[in-house]
Amino acid sequence: MPKIKTLRSAAKRLRKTGTGKLVRKKAYASHILTKKTTKRKRKLRKAGLVHKADFKSMKKLVPYL
Repeated sequence: MPKIKTLRSAAKRLRKTGTGKLVRKKAYASHILTKKTTKRKRKLRKAGLVHKADFKSMKKLVPYL
């Protein structure tokens, strides 16, 4: 069986936790920040986990992570 290529864009955006979950950066934190509240922007700083429903498809993008 040949090796599967890793999708490089996904590899740069995802990290793996010790328990095997995938960590991602939260969306909506890059621009138009003036109308967003300080509380909302602070919550966007933290990393989020990839949802259980999307985990299988994300795992295919980064098979060796």
